[in-house]
Amino acid sequence: MPYIRVSTSAKIEDKKKLLEEISILVSSLTNKSKRFVMAKLDDDSEMYFGDESPCCFLEIKSIGSLNPSEIAKPISNFVNEKMGIPIDKIYISFDDVPASMWAWNGKTFG
Repeated sequence: MPYIRVSTSAKIEDKKKLLEEISILVSSLTNKSKRFVMAKLDDDSEMYFGDESPCCFLEIKSIGSLNPSEIAKPISNFVNEKMGIPIDKIYISFDDVPASMWAWNGKTFG
């Protein structure tokens, strides 16, 4: 944890680079080790957000360390800069998961 899933209608050329860069960003914004950040990318998806221009939906889950009002802007700026998606075409969903509901290495965190 944390986990970030990026769903976008844009086609991403260098998927591995984008996943690594967004993992580093989420790690720094949540003060969690990059080693524990999992990132998933679903690009070139059929999506519609008011019109057919590129859009993006991000899901961010973590045990604590989420401060949506502070991290929404840097994440939106990242998506805008790296993927070319306008900030008003980005939704972000934050989910603070209880430690007892998140497992790794065969056991829950709490």
